Amino acid sequence: MHSTRIVALTVAVALVLALVGFGNAGKTQGDASGAKESTQSSSKRTAEVQEFTPIVAEVPHAPIPFEGSDGRTHLVYELEVTNFTSGKTAIERLEVLDADTGDAVATLNAREVAGRLQPAGLRETVDTLAPSMAANVFLHVSFDKANQVPERLVHQLSVRAEAAPPGQQKITEKTGRTEVDRRDVKVVGPPLRGSNYLAADSCCDATRHTRATLPINGKVWLSQRYAVDYEQLDANNRIWSGKKRENLDNYTIYGKKAIAAADGKVVKVIDGLPEQVPGIFPEGISPEEADGNSVILDLGGGNYALYAHFQPGSIRVEEGDRVERGDVLALVGNSGNSLAPHLHFHVMNGPLSLASNGLPYEVDSFTVTGRSPGTEAFDKAEAEGTRLKITPVKPPEMVTDAMPLDQRVVDFD
Repeated sequence: MHSTRIVALTVAVALVLALVGFGNAGKTQGDASGAKESTQSSSKRTAEVQEFTPIVAEVPHAPIPFEGSDGRTHLVYELEVTNFTSGKTAIERLEVLDADTGDAVATLNAREVAGRLQPAGLRETVDTLAPSMAANVFLHVSFDKANQVPERLVHQLSVRAEAAPPGQQKITEKTGRTEVDRRDVKVVGPPLRGSNYLAADSCCDATRHTRATLPINGKVWLSQRYAVDYEQLDANNRIWSGKKRENLDNYTIYGKKAIAAADGKVVKVIDGLPEQVPGIFPEGISPEEADGNSVILDLGGGNYALYAHFQPGSIRVEEGDRVERGDVLALVGNSGNSLAPHLHFHVMNGPLSLASNGLPYEVDSFTVTGRSPGTEAFDKAEAEGTRLKITPVKPPEMVTDAMPLDQRVVDFD
C-alpha cells in the first residue's frame, strides 16, 4: 500500500508541474493583451476546481416513477460504478440527492451499500471495490406521494480510497447525475384469473429478478427488472400438496390459464420444450430456451409483455395474431429455466426476452389479501410443500393502477 501511495503522490505532483509549465509557456508568447487574456484564463481555471474522484459512475437507464401496491411511488434503477484506481476503494456512504435542491431523498450506510453492490458478471455482493472493478449499485427509492419525486437526481459518495494521495484517502464526490424519466407507465389488466396468487420475487428488492443483469448481443441488459413469478396457494396456504414434489399436478397453479393483460399483437412464440422436474435446477439451458414455452405480446407504445414457462403444446396463439385483453394464451407449466410451476410475467422495452430492458407497469385492479414472511420462508414452503404462514390484510385492500409488490398475496377476480 505504501508504494501505491507514493506512485499516486508522484502522479499528482507531476500533474501540477505540467500545469505550471504550460502556464509559463503561454506567458512567453503574448504581449500585454496576451498577458491579460492569460490572467483571465488562469482565474477561470482556478475557479473550475479539479478534484480527484476515485469512483466514476453513471445511471445507464433513467428511473421511471410508478405506483406500488403499498400506495407509495417507487424508483428502481442501477448506478454503474467503476473503481478507477490501483487500490481498493470502499463506499462508506451513498446519498441520493435532489440535484436541484441538494436535499437527500435516500441515504445508505456502508452495510446497506455493500448489500446492493454487485460486481459485473457476479450475483454475489461485495463491500469493497477491487482495483479497476466495475459494479452495479442496485437502488430503490420510494416516496409517500408522486409529487415528491425530484426532476433530477445526483449521487453523493463518501469513499475511502487506498490509492489516493496520503492524507486524502477519505473523499466525498458527486457523480451519476440523471434525469427522472416521466413517461406514462403502461396500465394493464391481470395476467391470470382467480385468487390466492403470491407475487414472488417481484419488485422492488428481490434479487433474483431486479439484479439479473446479463451480457447479450454485446450489451448489458436487465429485462427482468420488474418481473414477477406468480405462484398460487391452496386453501391451506401450500404451494403444492401431496406426497411427491416431482408431481406437476400437485402444484396449485399448474394448468391455470394465462391471459392477455392488454390488447396486443403476438410477436414471439416458443413451444415444444419439455417440462422440467420440480425441485431439480435445470442445466444446459440456452438463452433462447430460458423462458421455456413462452409468448411475447406487443402492447404498443414500446411496451412488450413476456409470459414464460408454459406447458408444452398448450399455447393457443401464433405469431402475428391480434389478441384482446382476457384472451387465453396458454396454460401455466414448468418448462425452461424453472424450478417449480409458475407464471413468469414482465414488461420490457423490446421484443427480445433478454436483450431488452425491463419497464414498470401497473395493474388496473386487484385485491391484496395477505403477505408472506419473505423470500426465505417462501422458498422453504415451496421446497417442502408445507404451509406458508401468511399475515392476512384485514380488511383486504382494493388496489387500482399499481404494481403488485414482492410477497403480496393477491386476488384477480
